[in-house]
Formats: sequence, C-alpha cells, structure tokens
Amino acid sequence: MTRTEGTLDVPGAVLHHQVRGTGPMLLISQSGEGDADRSTDLVARLTDSYTVITYDRRGLSRSRLDAPEQGTTLAEHADDVHRLLAALTDEPVLMLGCSLGAVIGLHTAVRHPGQIATLVAHEPVAPRLLPERERTHHERELTALQDLYRRDGLRATLPEIARTLGIDPTGADAEPDLTPQPMNARRLANFDHFIRHDFTAIVDDTLDTAALASTGTRIVPAVGRTTPHTVFDHKCAVSLAELVGSDLLEFPGGHNGNTSHPEAYAARLRQVLADAR
Repeated sequence: MTRTEGTLDVPGAVLHHQVRGTGPMLLISQSGEGDADRSTDLVARLTDSYTVITYDRRGLSRSRLDAPEQGTTLAEHADDVHRLLAALTDEPVLMLGCSLGAVIGLHTAVRHPGQIATLVAHEPVAPRLLPERERTHHERELTALQDLYRRDGLRATLPEIARTLGIDPTGADAEPDLTPQPMNARRLANFDHFIRHDFTAIVDDTLDTAALASTGTRIVPAVGRTTPHTVFDHKCAVSLAELVGSDLLEFPGGHNGNTSHPEAYAARLRQVLADAR
C-alpha cells in the first residue's frame, strides 16, 4: 500500500496528514481525540479502491499549534479541511465524517461549496440541529463533562462521555484482531485538548443549519446500529436527515463503529458511496 505523509501550513497551525491507496479521494475526519492513525483498520480495508486522506486535527498529535492554549472554532476546523483538500486536489472528494468530524464536514460543505461531492455524516455532535430546548440541555451536558474533567480527571470523565454519546465502553461486540489503541501519553494529550477546547467549539457552534438543505454536497446522515436512540448524537443524525430530506442509514457498531467494526463498516461505506454515485 502506497503511503505518503506530509505537513501543511495553515493559519495558526501546521497540519500533519497521510495519503494512502489508489482511486477516488476519500477524506476521513475522525471523531473525538482521534488522529490520522485512528481509523487505521478501516483505512486498510479501503485503500484498494480509494485514495484515503487522514490528518491530525489541529491541536492533536503531530499537528502543531502556534498558540496551544487558544481554542479552535468549528469554522477554523472546516477551513483546515478546505486548505488540505485544496493542496491535494482540485476535484470534489468523498468524505466520511465521524462525530465531531461529521460536524466539520457539514461546515465545510456550507462554507466551501464544490469541494465535497458526498459527505457521510455519522452521528454528528451538533446540538444546533436540535430544537432549542434540547440543544440547550445537551450543550449543558458537554459543559458539565468539561467541569468534571477539570475537577476529577480523565478516568472519571470517560465513562460519562460514553454514557452521553451512547458508547459501549466494554467493546464486547467488536471485531477481532483490532490494532491496539493504548492510552499512551499522546492519546492522553489528545483527550485533554479535545475535552478542553473542542467541547467548547461544539457548545459555541455557529453552523448555519438552514444552509445544509441547499448545499451542493450530497449529505448522507448515518447512525450506528447499536447507538441508543435516546442519546443526542443519534438525535442529531435524525434531525439532519429530516433537514436535508435524506434517509437515515445504519452502519455496523455504535458511535465508534469505524474503529470497532472496520471490516463491516468498510463494506457498508463502499455500498453507500457506490449508491451515492
């Protein structure tokens, strides 16, 4: 498998990115604290048909920030995607956005028309898609998680993040022989940045939800098969499907099905992208 790595200067940061495979370009924007290596098992099952782009979101792993303690807006994350894609191709690409990555994809579709042909938006963490009362409730949930993290640390916070997003922390039904994702120093630092800064970006989001219905990007809302219908990320996907007039599609696994069920997830993604064409 051909693999290249590079860096890209963007306003306020330097982005690390990786390109693997051959075929139409497919950008994967990761969830949570995930960096360019987060979906390595999924990527390995796609590179025979797609040129897969992954990257370290600004503030994570090998992507450097000019001001590490300064927060980042989702609009800035979307601008990073815009600049990365512009540096790699002048053709519209396919995109899989997972959780926070899905919201970044939605912003990119609105702000930079023509760059993304199809966006598979898996359980976007976008409270702005919800009615005001629900939105406020879930924004407060995220703020409470930040407070818990600052007070009691990651060990206490991870189970509550899992509960809020409907993640099964045991991974009992995951596929076998997955690449280990140890809680090493890099991942701990990524979680710190994610909770301190990207949670704030979600709460302060300025997504123009009305514009999503008329963007030139084909938006495909998706949910994990085992994600509870009561959690807000599932509700956001349902609202997105209603907004853009699309069916809500199921993918294997739950909120993190891209990492827990890479074989089945890759097969489903191939099918969805083929149908989109």
